[in-house]
Amino acid sequence: MEQNSFTIVNDEGREVKYDVLFTFQSEETNKDYIVYTDNSKDKEGNIQVFASIYHPKEEPARLEAIETEQEWKIIDTILKTIQEELKNNQDEQN
Repeated sequence: MEQNSFTIVNDEGREVKYDVLFTFQSEETNKDYIVYTDNSKDKEGNIQVFASIYHPKEEPARLEAIETEQEWKIIDTILKTIQEELKNNQDEQN
């Protein structure tokens, strides 16, 4: 997997390129996570963001579905923190 992007063949057999937003390891779950986007937009016009468990030491790196509410809460908290930091940085620059 490249550091900034990767490609997956979707269910329809098409290659889709994803940009990596960030990766992190949770001390709570002791798992690695990757947060990424294909830069498509949802119905409200927001860029869609996806997350998976990933195994960076495997070649090629393997993604795994997130299945627990606890893990989604961890990711949601991190996303909200990053959004707030970006908003604060923009406010400071204006």
